[in-house]
Amino acid sequence: MINYYKTENGKIRKISDYEAGCWVDCIAPDENEVSYLLDFFKIPSELMQSALDEEESPHIDSDDGTTLIIMDVPVVEKVAKSITYSTVPVAVMITDKNVITVALRDTPILSEIAAGAVKNIITSYKTHFVLHIMFRMATKYLQYLKQIDMISGRIERELRRSAKNKELNQLLDIEKSLVYFSSSLKSNQLTLEKLARGKHLKLYEDDTELLEDVLIEIKQAVDMAATHLNILSGTMDVFASIISNNLNVIMKIQASLTLLVSIPTVVSGIYGMNIREGLPFDGNWVFPIVASILLMFLMYLILKKKDMF
Repeated sequence: MINYYKTENGKIRKISDYEAGCWVDCIAPDENEVSYLLDFFKIPSELMQSALDEEESPHIDSDDGTTLIIMDVPVVEKVAKSITYSTVPVAVMITDKNVITVALRDTPILSEIAAGAVKNIITSYKTHFVLHIMFRMATKYLQYLKQIDMISGRIERELRRSAKNKELNQLLDIEKSLVYFSSSLKSNQLTLEKLARGKHLKLYEDDTELLEDVLIEIKQAVDMAATHLNILSGTMDVFASIISNNLNVIMKIQASLTLLVSIPTVVSGIYGMNIREGLPFDGNWVFPIVASILLMFLMYLILKKKDMF
C-alpha cells in the first residue's frame, strides 16, 4: 500500500496522488508497487532489496543519487493477555525530490506522523523531515522503556506475594524485549553517528541541532535499556534463589513430618508381630498409643531444636 502526504498550511495532509516534495509512505508493498517505485523514482534495485529485507540491520548506503537509511523502530504487540515489545526495520530513502519510507508492517511512528501528531514538520525539507522521523523513533523508545519499567515493577510486586510461572514468564518476555531494544538502539546510535559526519546527507545548522537532539535521546534510551536489563536480570536471579530456597524449606518440613508420622507405624508394627515375650504391656492397647504420642512429642522437640520447623 502506497500513500502520499504533503505539508499544506503548516499541517501534514494525505493527498490523492504524487506531487514533488511529498512524502511517499509504503507499507508492505506488493510486486506491482515495488516495480512502480523502482521505475518512477529510479531507485536502485540493491537499495530496494535492502529496504524489503525484514532482517536488515541499521545502516546507511548511497547509490545513484539515492540515500538509504535503515533504522530499527520499536513496536508493541498484544498476544493473549500479555504485552511484548520488539523492533522492526524501517527504510527511509531520500531521492532528489522526495522522501520514501518502506516498512513491511504498519508502525506507530509513521502512523502518528501521517496523522499529524508531529508538529512543525515539512515534507519538502527532506533532511529535516527524516530527522523528525528519527526523533519520533527515539522518543518512542523512551516511552516504551518507561512502560516496560512500570510493567516489570507490577510483576515484581505480584511475585513478592506469590511466585507463579505466569509472572516469571512475563518477566522473561520483558527481558527478551529489553535485549531487542538494547541491540537495536546501539545499532541505531552507530548509524546516527555516521550520519552526523555529513558524508551522506548535507546538514544545515538547524539539521545539526536536531540530529544532536536525536543522538541525546538515543543515548539516553541506550542507557535506560541497559539499566533496566541489568536490574531485571538481577531480579530474576533473586526470585529464582527465593523459589529454590522455598522448595528446600518445603522439602525439609515434609521430611520432618514424614519422620513424625512414621513413629506410630513403627510402634504398631512392633506390637503387631507374633512375639509375645519381652514386650511391655503386651495385650494392653493403651500403652502403644501413649508410647507413640510421647515419642512423637520427643521427636518434635528434637526437630524443633534443629530448626526443622
